[in-house]
Amino acid sequence: MTTAAAAFRYLVQLHRDVPKAARFYSEGLGFTISVCTLRWAELHSGPLKLALLHSPTARDHVEHKDYSSLLSFTVSDVNSTVNKLMALGAELDGSIKYETHGKVAAMRCPDGHVLGLYEPNC
Repeated sequence: MTTAAAAFRYLVQLHRDVPKAARFYSEGLGFTISVCTLRWAELHSGPLKLALLHSPTARDHVEHKDYSSLLSFTVSDVNSTVNKLMALGAELDGSIKYETHGKVAAMRCPDGHVLGLYEPNC
């Protein structure tokens, strides 16, 4: 008898301000918000489900340990996405890199989580 594999439900990130974080992912990266309260949000991008959970010390955990979850996204235009996310409070972590396969950038959202952006060469 075999048992079924675990089914992925969603990735959960801790944030100090859940509605602000939901707006960041929605307006900055095009996620669809299905639920958003002060303590919990659920967002979707294709098959990916991202849950945001309130934690008053969210950024403290990321900054003191100097690591975070990493969300990697393929985007059509790295430069415009970087500008849009910075307007929403993100910080560019290093510079945009021009690799042989495309452009890549690393950013930190307002609560310190790392976002990887990739624009493939056409």
